[in-house]
Amino acid sequence: MELFETLKKVTLDSYRIHHLVAIFSLVYVILKISKLIVKRNEWIRALETFPGPPKHWLFGHVREFKQDGNDMYKVVKWGESYPLAFQMWFGPFVSILNIHHPDYVKTILASTEPKDDLSYRFLIPWIGDGLLVSGGQKWFRHRRLLTPGFHYDVLKPYVKMMSDSAKTMLDKWETHSKSDESFELFEHVSLMTLDSIMKCAFSSNTNCQTVRGGESGTNSYIKAVYELSDLVNVRLRTFPYHSEWIFQLSPHGYKYRKACNVAHSHTEEIIRKRKEALKDEKELGRIQAKRNLDFLDILLCARDEDQQGLSDEAIRAEVDTFMFEGHDTTASGISWTLYSLACNPEHQQICRDEVISALEGRDTMEWEDLSKIPYTTMCIKESLRLYPPVPGMSRKLTKPMTFFDGRTVPKGCLVGTSIFGIHRNATVWENPNAFDPLRFLPKNSAKRSPHAFVPFSAGPRNCIGQNFAMNELKVVVAQTLKRYQLTEDPMKKPKMIPRLVLRSLNGIHVKIKPVDLVP
Repeated sequence: MELFETLKKVTLDSYRIHHLVAIFSLVYVILKISKLIVKRNEWIRALETFPGPPKHWLFGHVREFKQDGNDMYKVVKWGESYPLAFQMWFGPFVSILNIHHPDYVKTILASTEPKDDLSYRFLIPWIGDGLLVSGGQKWFRHRRLLTPGFHYDVLKPYVKMMSDSAKTMLDKWETHSKSDESFELFEHVSLMTLDSIMKCAFSSNTNCQTVRGGESGTNSYIKAVYELSDLVNVRLRTFPYHSEWIFQLSPHGYKYRKACNVAHSHTEEIIRKRKEALKDEKELGRIQAKRNLDFLDILLCARDEDQQGLSDEAIRAEVDTFMFEGHDTTASGISWTLYSLACNPEHQQICRDEVISALEGRDTMEWEDLSKIPYTTMCIKESLRLYPPVPGMSRKLTKPMTFFDGRTVPKGCLVGTSIFGIHRNATVWENPNAFDPLRFLPKNSAKRSPHAFVPFSAGPRNCIGQNFAMNELKVVVAQTLKRYQLTEDPMKKPKMIPRLVLRSLNGIHVKIKPVDLVP
């Protein structure tokens, strides 16, 4: 009987505890939602001078984006109705001021305001708190320590390595050149740019373009990058996934962690091997006597004025960041440039003639050749205008910001820059959807705002690797045109989709023929 009474008392106490926990949980949720509603009302008032397209009370503008290849054009269309900037809502509580005009973007890019703590926060488990997402003094210190890795003297020997990687890819394309069928080139280009980044930045020959599966899982790394990019986008568009614990418990969260492990294993192996090699060689001079300095050398040996280097965690974050930024964004730029030239045969031929003249019988590019192809460079820039590899970016204000027309947004506001929207803004660019490389003649560029064309961002937080990227774009495009004639496949038009970089839902397809066989 005593045992029964004890069990009854324990059960009753347990019930009361669970009941109290349920009440406290309900109160917490109600308070949390109330706080969000108050915050939502504050943002509605703060952004009332920036009207935007009609929104759903719960989903905001999320359901307007169908992921069908037309979403980018929708933002441009909205920009026609709401000049300069307009508000966009992701779910019921997250608002972003979307700017799409040079005079507005000038203000935000001239500042050192940090990246937002929403979409970029979702990247941190993957690429860490590196140069892309960090802010304040940490960002400033890392930027200063990493800048020597992109010096002219460091970049110069990379051209030969880029050229070799491009040649390997073009050799593989021989099979496609004998067929009348088109082929998807983004995957090929991604492997090639990864091959380049491994050679240039990490002095590592992976043979990832020729060995099936790649050494050290290089191809699995590319698949992981694709998956991580998609999952970050899914998380941004799915409001409940903004909660860390809900996302971690979801199937998408499991996939994200699994893909992160693949990416981290890849970069950790690179760092481990280099640290072993540097054990007895701590001076850059002695390393340089054996081979060219690379990004990882400078990263591992960098010291500030107090002779303090980067922590192991910071080194991995910067390697993860550069592995992604250095190959995926460049792959996007190269792929869309080749597609643009395939769609514009007259410009393609002018570029080819220019390249043949510059190379003087050679098949590969050298450092001195980069300045000898001005028309090809203008075509590359025009493609970057139409198809910016990074179609947008976002900052979070640490203080109020006033734009040139007097309108002000408060501290804490998320300000998104639609690079795609700026590059297709009809008030800035005449006939903005047409491919016209002559826009980038010096006399024409001088008439425009320097913030009308920002594929690599601008201001103090501009892309640290933009010269690296432009060099690789020139090398790959020039060597491709020297060897092959590109033609579009009208049955497989790419469907643009913004991920972390600009991709295509159905791939980017072209047909190729050897130049010497073209009548």
